Amino acid sequence: MGRANLLKVTILLTVLIIIIGIYSVSTYNSLVLVTQDIDTKWNQVENQLQHKLTLIPDVIDTSQAYTEQDEEAFAIINESRSKLARAETVGQKAQADADLSRGLSQLCKAVKQHSAIEADTACQQMLNKMTVTEENLATARRDYNEAVRGYNTYIKGFPANIVAGVGGFGRRPYFEAGEMAPIDEQ
Repeated sequence: MGRANLLKVTILLTVLIIIIGIYSVSTYNSLVLVTQDIDTKWNQVENQLQHKLTLIPDVIDTSQAYTEQDEEAFAIINESRSKLARAETVGQKAQADADLSRGLSQLCKAVKQHSAIEADTACQQMLNKMTVTEENLATARRDYNEAVRGYNTYIKGFPANIVAGVGGFGRRPYFEAGEMAPIDEQ
């Protein structure tokens, strides 16, 4: 192989290495941006979960006088609320939220059986706030899951999967809420 051919091969390899390097850095930066977006969307989910947790004592206080016989609903709500407050992973939060929503739904059914509470404006306002919070949580959960779906799809593709593996970007979990009963069945 002549000196000219060796120079051409060296230049070609250098250009190829530069292209691979630029692609790798670009892909890495894209993954950083996408994970930041996912984290932002997850923060929105957590904000809605926290708002839900702060509303629960007021919902219980305003409805307890009318539904004291439904201790089961209060027990489910209190236990689920504690689980949600202690939950660390996406899956644990999703399960605790689903359990909490089931308890709240059971409480709402009990509340609606009492005509006196139907006239209680404070209780109705609390139930309406909880319904709005549930709707906001559903929107935040959907946005988070869409971002996770896009990210997980991206890191499975070649050659992004190589950069993701080397860069430590792993699969992100979905917030799978499970089957939840609606809070307000009007």
